[in-house]
Amino acid sequence: MARKSVYVIDLTKIEGDGSFPCPKCGTLISPDDETETVYTILETKMKGEDLEELIIQCKVCGSKIRLTGFLSYPTSQVE
Repeated sequence: MARKSVYVIDLTKIEGDGSFPCPKCGTLISPDDETETVYTILETKMKGEDLEELIIQCKVCGSKIRLTGFLSYPTSQVE
């Protein structure tokens, strides 16, 4: 079985609505898509009550993507 690639995306470096292309196949992954048709959530990592990291998998190519940068946003700015 081929080993799947693991990519890291820092959300603080993404502009716009938070959508980004899969680093391997280019499929657009949107945080607004809650249907999990394009990606699936594999793991969530918390720091206290705050989301620290999210690991998702692209359903098109199978790549694992580690999303970081959640803790960089002050909670007072989150609505």
